[in-house]
Amino acid sequence: MAKSGTEEWRRNADTHKMSAEEVRAAGVEESMRPPGRGPGEVLHQRGRRPLPYGPGTMALVGFGIVGVVGYLVLYQKARSGTPATEVAKVAVGHGDPAAGRDPEKRREGSREAK
Repeated sequence: MAKSGTEEWRRNADTHKMSAEEVRAAGVEESMRPPGRGPGEVLHQRGRRPLPYGPGTMALVGFGIVGVVGYLVLYQKARSGTPATEVAKVAVGHGDPAAGRDPEKRREGSREAK
């Protein structure tokens, strides 16, 4: 039993911090290998790993995130008093952008009032 434990240590010895002389003196030449879990990989990059979700699911979530951010930007730029439903209608192209504004201010700035 003691011999197999010693052999196990010799096979799995961590030699990357030892000099060549120390490795020979310890008798663990067979365990010499590059450091790290997956030696030989370029910058520890592995091959193609599977994506966590399918591409369709990720595209759908991406479009949802873009839609929410766009809605929030439009809602932030809307004047106070504009209902959220009007902002949503403008976001999808079915609403009037001037619907939530004050009619007095619109008449003052328009060419028709002059």
